Amino acid sequence: MATAGRSSPPRRANRLIYERSPYLQQHAHNPVDWYPWGQEAFDKAKRENKLIFLSVGYSTCHWCHVMEEESFKNQEIGEIMSKNFVCIKVDREERPDVDKVYMTFVQATSGGGGWPMSVWLTPDLRPFVGGTYFPPEDSAHHVGFRTVLLRIAEQWRQNQEALLQSSQRILEALRSLSRVGTQDQQAAPPAQEVLTTCFQQLSGSYDEEYGGFSQCPKFPTPVNLNFLFTYWALHRTTPEGARALQMSLHTLKMMAHGGIHDHIGQGFHRYSTDRHWHVPHFEKMLYDQGQLAVVYSRAFQISGDEFFADVAADILLYASRDLGSPAGGFYSAEDADSYPTATSSEKREGAFCVWAAEEVRALLPDPVEGAADGTTLGDVFMHYYGVKEDGNVSPRKDPHKELQGKNVLIAHSSPELTAAHFGLEPGQLSAVLQEGRRRLQAARAQRPRPHLDTKMLASWNGLMISGFAQAGAVLAKQEYVSRAAQAAGFVRRHLWEPGSGRLLRSCYRGEADVVEQSAAPIHGFLEDYVFVIQGLFDLYEASLDQSWLEWALQLQHTQDKLFWDPKGFAYFSSEAGDPSLLLRLKDDQDGAEPAANSVTVTNLLRAASYSGHMEWVEKAGQILAAFSERLQKIPLALPEMARATAVFHHTLKQVVICGDPQGEDTKEMLSCVHSTFIPNKVLILADGDGAGFLYRQLPFLSSLERKEGKATAYVCSNFTCSLPVTSPCALQELLCA
Repeated sequence: MATAGRSSPPRRANRLIYERSPYLQQHAHNPVDWYPWGQEAFDKAKRENKLIFLSVGYSTCHWCHVMEEESFKNQEIGEIMSKNFVCIKVDREERPDVDKVYMTFVQATSGGGGWPMSVWLTPDLRPFVGGTYFPPEDSAHHVGFRTVLLRIAEQWRQNQEALLQSSQRILEALRSLSRVGTQDQQAAPPAQEVLTTCFQQLSGSYDEEYGGFSQCPKFPTPVNLNFLFTYWALHRTTPEGARALQMSLHTLKMMAHGGIHDHIGQGFHRYSTDRHWHVPHFEKMLYDQGQLAVVYSRAFQISGDEFFADVAADILLYASRDLGSPAGGFYSAEDADSYPTATSSEKREGAFCVWAAEEVRALLPDPVEGAADGTTLGDVFMHYYGVKEDGNVSPRKDPHKELQGKNVLIAHSSPELTAAHFGLEPGQLSAVLQEGRRRLQAARAQRPRPHLDTKMLASWNGLMISGFAQAGAVLAKQEYVSRAAQAAGFVRRHLWEPGSGRLLRSCYRGEADVVEQSAAPIHGFLEDYVFVIQGLFDLYEASLDQSWLEWALQLQHTQDKLFWDPKGFAYFSSEAGDPSLLLRLKDDQDGAEPAANSVTVTNLLRAASYSGHMEWVEKAGQILAAFSERLQKIPLALPEMARATAVFHHTLKQVVICGDPQGEDTKEMLSCVHSTFIPNKVLILADGDGAGFLYRQLPFLSSLERKEGKATAYVCSNFTCSLPVTSPCALQELLCA
């Protein structure tokens, strides 16, 4: 972070030039006297009795770029901002704690939220006016940013006392609104009631035709799909269970066929602006890739349909190739906007990803053998991917006319119908489409790439570790497990302090790909611990390397120490002791990322199963009790926690395989476990090493033995184990019982 006493910034740059965040550096040459979040800015506001203008966004945010171009780069608006306010820029991905406090205010006062977030604060950081994007000038429908700035500055001059009183009332209301907790006597809500209500609410919002759980915009929401998989697993023989599976698999197929899936460059865009999954918001976020790799792997595990395995592999190819750091971690995101050509002066949303019909024709002119005379690769490719001569993007989904005449590829026709239309064999069609994708990818590689946010976050790397580890286990791909281990090693080297045991939030790519840290590193938040711990548990189950398990349990103890609320239960999102944070909050919504408290319920149950520390089971129940009212009324807001409620009440099964890790019989038993979707299990390999970490944690492992020298499986719960089995078939029956 920038600190007081530094030398003056270079000419035509502001203080953000000293920051490591790519988002803050994007604003370092604005004609605005920007400060980073920190004491220097707070002291200036108090000393000069000035209001603070807080702008929060992130590096790949399309509307953040728009507001910068229109307002923050405008000399006159910049002067108004700098003269009347202390202006602070925050990267929401670096400081989710700051973002959450003021987003809670914006959502409570305006009914909506989003980025860029624009909030005006008193000198003691209390919010009183807020919104998101503001156009620069007044129009028939909107008050312009310039007008808002001048009016608020005038109000502060004329009615300072009234504003201060108003901000105090707002803060008290926010404290009351955001309180999550319970009393000692309250128990975790009953699982069946929570599951049934959540299933009914999801079913009621489901789009029968296109999948997903809203009309538009449509987000991937892996939390909904994971809930439905668990609901199916617990209700396999019922009509409701069948519907849960149908809803999730249909949604995943429609997403993979849609334009939200990058058919040329792999991976998934952030969300779709329409109900058909067609026209995306083009940025690609690491957290989506990690979660979607898990969901598509589970879809394959449940259905056996190779389609889902192929999509999971596609996601992991994108993440490792385009978001992978040479040091082993993963970068945060790719931008939606880029220059259409190397000589363009203005960026456009989607420019890197979209196609004109004539481009496709020029790239694919070859005749197709066996098809009607004159049929080219381009004809077949365009038919399958819905490419139209005048573009396939509705003007309603293109308000800035950036996609005019362009096509977003969408699997518009089924392979069977396309093959029949052109008189081709299915295998021949597959080869034609593969060649088309290869050529378009080569052509796209010549275009200017979108901006890459090279910030590396502990939490999102944790999600990606889970993606590679779970896919590696389910798809039997050792290279994925190795990539997950590489990322976990990166987090341990660069985002963890062995001395204090604390995680760091972020690190950055420096010159020559050297990993660098801020002058004052940001310590990890609850989500960093939770997602890294989850990733390490997943990595242990995929690799059976107990060192990951040992580190995960260390981190769980640190998480308990830093974030647990002993009075109201559950975990706070941030540590105590930061005077600049007005509120210590507990996230109460599973959104694009699951809430940390939702994931930590299952983490705690897994931690207890690996360690024998039953106080973690008690903590899991206390979290569910703290969120009990929300879980019973609107579990749709917390589908991951609703899923965890089922895991809590059904008790985790410890699936123990006694065997030689290198033995073929052991590998067959492990393969049986990995090929079966069981939402309430942990996997333990008892390798016979009595001095090993797991044997020290779980003394009962010493009483389990191999039968007749063969790899032997036991399924244990509540300290009671099944009779031993020595064949994968017998184990399969036990697991599905």
